[in-house]
Amino acid sequence: MEAHVEALIAHWNAAVGPDDIVWHLGDFCYRYSEDYARSVFVRLRGKRRFLVRGNHDRIGARLPWDGLFDVARVVVPGPDGVPQGVWMSHYAHRVWPRMHRGDLHFYGHSHGTLPGTAASTDVGVDCFGFRPVTLDDRLCRDRHTRPVRRPTGARAQQLGPGKAGA
Repeated sequence: MEAHVEALIAHWNAAVGPDDIVWHLGDFCYRYSEDYARSVFVRLRGKRRFLVRGNHDRIGARLPWDGLFDVARVVVPGPDGVPQGVWMSHYAHRVWPRMHRGDLHFYGHSHGTLPGTAASTDVGVDCFGFRPVTLDDRLCRDRHTRPVRRPTGARAQQLGPGKAGA
């Protein structure tokens, strides 16, 4: 298990810069002691790190995250500069706030066993090469598989494959 954890730390630090903001969608260091979880946490890069609690976060919730949430919504710049809302939860949702306005939904928990949709994606590490996922990663994957719903102004517009983020 130690080799697995070391690989996760290496992948995290390769993907995350010192000034990046990271949202972890739950189950951080499940089945490890609090001391071990802390020793892992302090080695992870990122300017600010937030935890969206999972069902196995009894220990993870005790760590010095910059914020602890059950669910969260953020607005981030999309690859094209257009603000993109993202609803985050440990669990997959069939509906979520502002989905009708183009907000995406990121979740974990299911380890790649639930198919995503044009607006909802399992961003657990086992789905993206055991590393954190950027919005660009998620949209790039969709460009090659299905249409992506992205907001434009006050309305959401359906874009064809290859046009998201253009």
